[in-house]
Amino acid sequence: MSDSMKDVPPPAPLPRPLPVLDAVAGRRSVRAFLPTPVERETVLRILDLAARAPSGSNIQPWKVHAIAGEARAALSAELLAAHEAGDPEVPEYPYYPEHWREPYLARRRAVGWALYGALGIGKGDRERMARQHGRNWLFFGAPVGLFFTIDRDMGKGAWLDLGMFMQTVMIVARGFGLETCPQAAFCYRHAITARHLGLPDTEIIASGMSLGHADWSAPENNFPTEREPAEGFTRFVGF
Repeated sequence: MSDSMKDVPPPAPLPRPLPVLDAVAGRRSVRAFLPTPVERETVLRILDLAARAPSGSNIQPWKVHAIAGEARAALSAELLAAHEAGDPEVPEYPYYPEHWREPYLARRRAVGWALYGALGIGKGDRERMARQHGRNWLFFGAPVGLFFTIDRDMGKGAWLDLGMFMQTVMIVARGFGLETCPQAAFCYRHAITARHLGLPDTEIIASGMSLGHADWSAPENNFPTEREPAEGFTRFVGF
């Protein structure tokens, strides 16, 4: 080995990645984050890895708009002002069914009351419920907001592709010690958000997402959410 090579320090060891099964099993929608910054390079690395998600004919229909700092603060301020003023929320597309039915209604109610219960919000306390809903516009305190958009002329298959990409983003983020919260709420104030992001009319916001370091001391990050076991939603044929 030459003298010049002896003087080169060894590369710093990479952080041990979270095993993929643990990353999936431990994923949850985090609703309270620490103000710890997340570097631009980290966001780029997460998105580069997540871009390995599949898409039909490899069209990769997703687009991402990452927002932080003063731009994030300005967007949050206007969204929260609209919320507190009682401005109507107008969905850009129907995220939820027009008419709720079982078993979906019961599941929705269960997670809602679990969240409110963890926060000590009782039934009928509409003021505190509205205040908690308003935290969506603050990205629950996360330093980074991600917006996932797609061209309006894309078909349902491309939306499936976008969903797989978003899930991959959430799992990869856990490998970097970060947590997320996907937020359909931003679809209901599309006009304000699109203006701040400078979106063309040809793009639609499919979802927002908070990204950052979780505040695990917050009660809203520590209530259980149930999942239907695979036996309940799977039909096996030929096994």
